[in-house]
Amino acid sequence: MSRVQLAIIGGGLVGASLALALQETARQRGWRIALIEPFAPGSDYQPSYDARSTALSYGSRLIYERLGVWQAIAQRAEAIQQIHVSDRGRFGATRLLAMEEGVPALGYVVENAWIGHCLWQALDAEVVQWHCPAEVASLQRLDDGYRLNLSDERQLDCDLAVLADGGRSGLREQLGIGVSHRPYGQSAVIANVTPLEAHRGQAFERFTDEGPMALLPLEGNRCALVWTRASADAERLLKLGDAAFLAELQQAFGYRLGALQQVGVRHLYPLALSEASEQVRPHLVVLGNAAHSLHPIAGQGYNLSLRDTLALAEVLQDGSAPLGDFATLQRYLQRQQLDQQLTVGFSDRVTRLFSNAQPLLTAGRNLGLLGLDLLPPAKRWFARQAMGMGTRSL
Repeated sequence: MSRVQLAIIGGGLVGASLALALQETARQRGWRIALIEPFAPGSDYQPSYDARSTALSYGSRLIYERLGVWQAIAQRAEAIQQIHVSDRGRFGATRLLAMEEGVPALGYVVENAWIGHCLWQALDAEVVQWHCPAEVASLQRLDDGYRLNLSDERQLDCDLAVLADGGRSGLREQLGIGVSHRPYGQSAVIANVTPLEAHRGQAFERFTDEGPMALLPLEGNRCALVWTRASADAERLLKLGDAAFLAELQQAFGYRLGALQQVGVRHLYPLALSEASEQVRPHLVVLGNAAHSLHPIAGQGYNLSLRDTLALAEVLQDGSAPLGDFATLQRYLQRQQLDQQLTVGFSDRVTRLFSNAQPLLTAGRNLGLLGLDLLPPAKRWFARQAMGMGTRSL
């Protein structure tokens, strides 16, 4: 039987970011951190045309600068210089420009595997102990923490357990933490595509009567596509040949980047808004997609999770109480509550507004897009939401 102060269940981007944020504090205070992950991270980064990517807001860049890994991440980060928001077949449109906001970029698109590689390389094995490949089969509540029963029959005790094991967390369910789950009746087709013309750092949010789509700039003049459709239609798109798929995408997106030349492997994700009914208990925190999972069209999900992660690390660093102290964990949740409510609400409202073909709503959102260009304060608010800087300065 071994004991650590902090056990992070899930060594993906959220879990690894938390370990890195607390690494120096752990070194100073003699904490031991366990990072438990079923899939061993590769020691080498392998580029792939089909790699999944994440849109990091400018606020997330500032967080990773504080954690000392932005310089490494930036080597393969494609800057978003402008975001073009439009409603297909209507005149409403607006552009958000990094130059107008006084920042080098509104955000950055980075392959998940590269972010993970940079985080894992920055972790100190003397402070952060990898248990990998390993899975937590069950959690057992103790008076002073939790006992983690691993699938290989080992046991690990901790003062504070952090569930960062994703939106389908079986441990969350096992602990009786409820989840509100509101399906959108939509699925997202995710793929990388290559246009004929250079994307020049442009990101596109395009709203259609069938559902919204986003095209985000990637390295190598690729674009990351998130195409939302009714679930049955998304399944149909998934099964099309490459040429037929590109033809439909071209018709929906238009020729802003010229003819679309290539599409990679397509993936399908059913979409819903999910929120855990509890994010903290004594000696327990639920973090990342296990806490809240958002529609991807507004690009807010991971950035919110990263802000949660930094806030949790800061509260744990500032507190004099033992790790796992319930009052400390409640203070973290109170600190993040407004950010979570505003971000989840913003994402949900944008999704519902722009996925509805009713004429009155269509006219309203069209005027809304025009209004953003005509009202600089409204446009700046929208831009700050997009940059992940709506509720706090980092």
